[in-house]
This record gives sequence, structure tokens and C-alpha cells, in this order.
Amino acid sequence: MIAARAHHGSAALRHVVLIASSLFILMPFVWMVSLSIKSPQEAFQQTISLIPSVFYGHENYQRAFVDVPLLRFMGNGLLICISVLVIQLAIAAPSAYALAKLEFRGRDAIFAMVLVGLLIPHQVLAIPLFILFNKIGILNSYASLILPGVISPFGIFLLRQFFKAVPDDLIHAARLDGLSELSIVWRIMVPSSMSAVIAFSILSVVSRWNDLFLPLIFIQDQQLLTPPAGIMLFRSEEAGNSYGPLMAAATLIVAPLLIAFLIAQRRFIEGLTVSGLK
Repeated sequence: MIAARAHHGSAALRHVVLIASSLFILMPFVWMVSLSIKSPQEAFQQTISLIPSVFYGHENYQRAFVDVPLLRFMGNGLLICISVLVIQLAIAAPSAYALAKLEFRGRDAIFAMVLVGLLIPHQVLAIPLFILFNKIGILNSYASLILPGVISPFGIFLLRQFFKAVPDDLIHAARLDGLSELSIVWRIMVPSSMSAVIAFSILSVVSRWNDLFLPLIFIQDQQLLTPPAGIMLFRSEEAGNSYGPLMAAATLIVAPLLIAFLIAQRRFIEGLTVSGLK
């Protein structure tokens, strides 16, 4: 009886902690949406109110598209995210298969280098990449935003963990049927590890979509800006910041990521949790 009460008390405490943490994390996003439908005067009021007294959402969201080419920025972000993801998977899947299922000299050393790559933040490479891109003449272009992310150590590591769980007998049978190693990767390994692919795809897209660091360094043309860099155009030292349209633009930028996660959340959680158990 006492053990049951202790168990229920522990479960209740966990739920309270989870709810409090969720509210703490969600509050900035709720406040962002609230500011996106408020008038400039009400946004600076000292009192905290999530529901505006006067709905100003139409004006703010209209200005979000009129004041800056927001659709162009979102199109740039989509192009970069898709390009990076396709190249990442094209490199990560065969690399993960080789590290998981093929025997060759130096395999463990290469995998150790992949693990080291997980520890290196991409900001460290910004200056060398800037010099390199300047020398080969691709600064201020889509290529300068795509190339730095085409090799993903995390993608190789995550897919390797899933590929190791695929039975070797299945691979031997595929070889007997005449499939090449690349055919085995794309026709057997990747479909059998789709949860990992979806989880990695979401993480990759979110990382590139939200990246502000590289566009500020590599891009000068406003037509090439990504969504996070584009909304900075709402800032004005002379006229002041347009917080209503700024928050409206931020809401529109976050919305596609939220929708994509809600659609694929089951496979996303499965991909991360299962890989952690292997």
C-alpha cells in the first residue's frame, strides 16, 4: 500500500515537472503569437495580457509580407534545406553502411573521426570556409550556404546505429540476388531504417532553416537571405523596431517546422529512442 502511494506520488511529481517545463518552454512562442496580433501601443504596455484588446493581426501579417520579401526568404530557406538534406543523405547512407556492415582496414579509425566530428561546432570552420569560398568565388551564393552542411557526422552516426541492427543474412541474400552494395543501401538499408531517416531529416531541416550564423557571414545580397536573416530587416535604428510585423514574420517562419514535426512526431521520437538503445 505504501509502495503504491509512493509510486503514484512519484508519477504525479514527474507530471508536474514535465508540465512546468513545457509551459516554460512554450511561453516565449505563445508570447510571440500574442505580440503578432497586438497594436504597437499595446505591445509596449506594462501589463501582461495574451489576448489583445484590439485585434491588430491583419495589419501585422500584411506588413510581414509587404515590408520585406518574406516569401522569397522562405523559398530560399526551403531550397537550401532540401539541397543540404538530399546531399547529406546521399553521403551519410553509404558511409553509414560501410562503417556498419563492411570489413576494411581503418574502419574503426574512420568511425572515431566521425565521433570527433560530432564534437566540433560548425562555427569553428566559418573563417576557413569564408577564405576558401572567397578564393573559389562562391561567396554570396546559394552554394556558400549549402556546401558547409553537406557532410553530417551525426547523420552518419545515427544511420550506422540502425544499419547495424539489420540482419547480415538479409544482406548476404541480397548479394546472392545480384544486388550491388549501393543497391543494398538504397533498396534495403534505408527503407528498413526509415524512422532514423525521418528523425535525421527533421533535425537537419530545423538546423538549416533556423541558421542565422552562416548567412550573416557568407551572404550580402538581400535576395539570397534565409528566413532568420530576412526578419532582421524589420529592425530600424531610426524608426525603431517593428515588433508586430517582426513577430508575425517569426510566427510564419516557425509554423512550417511545427506542422512538420506534428505530422512526423511518432517516427521522429521512434528514430531517436531506438537509436539510443542500440
